[in-house]
Amino acid sequence: MKLNFKKTGSGEPLIILHGLFGSADNWFSIAKELEDEFTLYLVDQRNHGDSPQSEDWNYKVMAEDLKELMEAEDISEAHLLGHSMGGKTAMTFALNYPDKVKKLIVADIAPRYYPVHHETILKGLNAVPIDSLKSRKEADDALSEYINNAGIKQFLLKNLTRVDGGFKWKVNLPVITDQIENVGEEVSSEKPFENTTLFMGGENSDYIQDKDKEDIDRLFPNSHLIYIKNAGHWLHAEQPQAVVDTIKAFLKR
Repeated sequence: MKLNFKKTGSGEPLIILHGLFGSADNWFSIAKELEDEFTLYLVDQRNHGDSPQSEDWNYKVMAEDLKELMEAEDISEAHLLGHSMGGKTAMTFALNYPDKVKKLIVADIAPRYYPVHHETILKGLNAVPIDSLKSRKEADDALSEYINNAGIKQFLLKNLTRVDGGFKWKVNLPVITDQIENVGEEVSSEKPFENTTLFMGGENSDYIQDKDKEDIDRLFPNSHLIYIKNAGHWLHAEQPQAVVDTIKAFLKR
């Protein structure tokens, strides 16, 4: 699948993959701080942003999408950063194609299985009357019945776009709703990824726990784990400068 992406900067290639319900734009401000030293590829994963939609949606096919992008851009090797769902895509790709990944950064996700915990968000998104929607405020009001957090609502509503006098979701909501279990699936491999890897968690997030260290060490033996202070799961939005500084220090070491 030919993914949509935004390219900026110069230097060694660094590919960034967003999380569930996200898009390439989520990492644009981070990329602006890195473009003097790296060529950034900000990617919309399938069923998100402006990339194509498909009934096939799992980490195997998303890793193959990334391989196709690198081949199309003539990238033989790149640094790879993925957040949450994007982190699992990045881990899957690195384990399957280790020779194509110079250094790996996984942001606030572990390789283990995660039970579904997006039910409320999915109920809210599906409650928005997308076929008859007249305004963004109407969508906000519908989401408010399920989600109180203004930041989360704003993030989700970035997926709403105008089309033919109405609105549509950029995300493939029917497929994501039907296959949401796939987001939590475990990343596994018989052979580890030996290159240098950074797991970057949010100090206030529970996505990477002590119990995850065994799986991390087994699959990524040349890795270390740090936590960004005063940050939750959305560490790049909550502590952008700390995330930028950490990325630079790791990739330049």
